Amino acid sequence: MAVNVPGVIVMVVFYLLVLGTGIWASFKSKKKQKTSGATGMEMALLGNRNINLVVGVFTMTATWIGGGVIVGSVEMMSTPSMGLIRVIVLFLSYSSTFIIGGLLFVKPLRDRNCVTMLDSFYIKYGKALGGLAYQSFHQRTLSASSTSSAKISCFAAAFLMLMFSIPPVLIGAAAASTDWNQTTYGSPSPYERGEAALALPIALQHLTPTFISIVGIGCVAAAVMSSADSVLLSAASVFTNNIYKTILRPQASDRESQWVVRTSVVVFGVAGTSLTMLNKGIVVFWYLGTGIKYIIIFPEFLCVLFFNISNGYGALMGGLVGSALILLIGDPILGLEPVLHFPGCTLEDGVYVQYAPVKTISMLSTIAAILLFSYLASVLFNKGVLPEKWDVFKVKTQHSPVPLTPVGGAIEEKENEEMKGNNSGIL
Repeated sequence: MAVNVPGVIVMVVFYLLVLGTGIWASFKSKKKQKTSGATGMEMALLGNRNINLVVGVFTMTATWIGGGVIVGSVEMMSTPSMGLIRVIVLFLSYSSTFIIGGLLFVKPLRDRNCVTMLDSFYIKYGKALGGLAYQSFHQRTLSASSTSSAKISCFAAAFLMLMFSIPPVLIGAAAASTDWNQTTYGSPSPYERGEAALALPIALQHLTPTFISIVGIGCVAAAVMSSADSVLLSAASVFTNNIYKTILRPQASDRESQWVVRTSVVVFGVAGTSLTMLNKGIVVFWYLGTGIKYIIIFPEFLCVLFFNISNGYGALMGGLVGSALILLIGDPILGLEPVLHFPGCTLEDGVYVQYAPVKTISMLSTIAAILLFSYLASVLFNKGVLPEKWDVFKVKTQHSPVPLTPVGGAIEEKENEEMKGNNSGIL
């Protein structure tokens, strides 16, 4: 594909503007930090927990509406084996995650004043188990100015997610139905040339006027930047807050932690960029990521917040069970042949296709594994079947785990009773 020189020039100018905005924001945040008294980490990772509703809605929507979603949707639309139905299902799934997240996860994390989602694992299990697949989302909810603002941002983003699905669907449909022989691109089509992953830039360059092409690429670049900085900051915040400060150097100063964040962003950025060297479409990474999030991360997070019986042993075994199921159920897009054939699994054109809801079954199996092994570990250690010195996750000391989600005024009532008891003892 020929280089679009005007487009390259515009992209250079765009990224310079982004760099300039970042430098300006850095100076402004330092001034804000001095007046508010917030730590550097609070400012860098969560914006001092003071993101207003309007900004929150757009940044929350940008959690999923990124370069991968836009480019991947056009790729799916222009691939005959996928098409419109898969794109619709995918956008509905992403939209529903905003609603589920707003209803279930916003309040528990904010009530605990968490900096990252892994804080909840550390609080309960004593170790930072889990993953950062959802950290980009939770970083937005934790940085909101209030719990209600965070929830509204989630619900508004769910609606906007569906609205923003229309442009890539239309562009993908145009790319799939175009007679490419009548364009400057020529025949065969991008799909037939093995360039379906480039369907969006190809369509913009060869099916639209130069001005529209440049604006379109600029929009995609903005989406890519939004997603990239979110993912990089999420990865850096998890590493710095839950690994470096918690495990490697608990005595690290605030300034040192900020430098660790900066260094982590560079390292993770280079590692992520190296993935572009692989000759794979964006959809492959997309499906792999969503599968891991749904089958492993979601059950882990659900159990740590809402099931008091869960412990580190259950979380570890649940992760192993979920990982094994991802490999065993197979996925034609990822090139994995199914080992477990669920009811309805049929052989089509030499490829086994699972028609049962295998990912939902796997997700529920992971939840069951977490709870089952958590219960078994608790019984074995508390009954003395296994020696206490083997209890790495200290489940024997967790006789009365504190509920992670307050029900009504239960916690406040308990605190009032304790205060009354203390006062009576003093008197």
